Amino acid sequence: MNITNANQLRDLYGFPSGRAKDKSQTKLDKHSINFINHAPFLVMSTCNKSNKMDTSPRGGAVGFVKVLNATQIIIPDAKGNNRLDSLCNILDNNSVGLLFFIPGVDETLRLNGKAQISINDDYLKHFKNDSKPPKSVIIISVEEVFLHCAKAFMRSSLWDGASKIDRSEFPTMGQIFKDQLESKEPAETREAMIKRYKKDL
Repeated sequence: MNITNANQLRDLYGFPSGRAKDKSQTKLDKHSINFINHAPFLVMSTCNKSNKMDTSPRGGAVGFVKVLNATQIIIPDAKGNNRLDSLCNILDNNSVGLLFFIPGVDETLRLNGKAQISINDDYLKHFKNDSKPPKSVIIISVEEVFLHCAKAFMRSSLWDGASKIDRSEFPTMGQIFKDQLESKEPAETREAMIKRYKKDL
């Protein structure tokens, strides 16, 4: 039996209460700003008008996302593979969802808002000292922000060193692409891939 409406969901789960119900805010406070300033990694979700979803990782040095004020942040668009899935979706539908991560911290910060892409020097100047400054930035206007509890990270033990696998036991990206694309070329080694990627970091 499938759940088909919100009433069925609420009958099954009930409603949030206490902090879970009240924690959502419409602007950044000192703690959410502190979280963003310490986060070297985030995941961005976007969707176009045809409801095609995309979820993209973004990373940089600690503090790579700049907080302009209580309602705006800037994310540099670092060089990638030029698919531009997130950017094209933002042009189509400017609603975005962000999830910020700090290694070793089990809580995450969730932020929802509206995005725009800018090449304005007033925004780009925040990244002029980067080794590879971005061509554009993503400006997010905050609509909702709140801390997400630690349960998922506690269940997964994500930051526990014992949870790490031996990387040599997992296929390299080169081997995966070779198999998926049915390529006749030799698979790129992990060492070669890392050397190639470092040129864009």
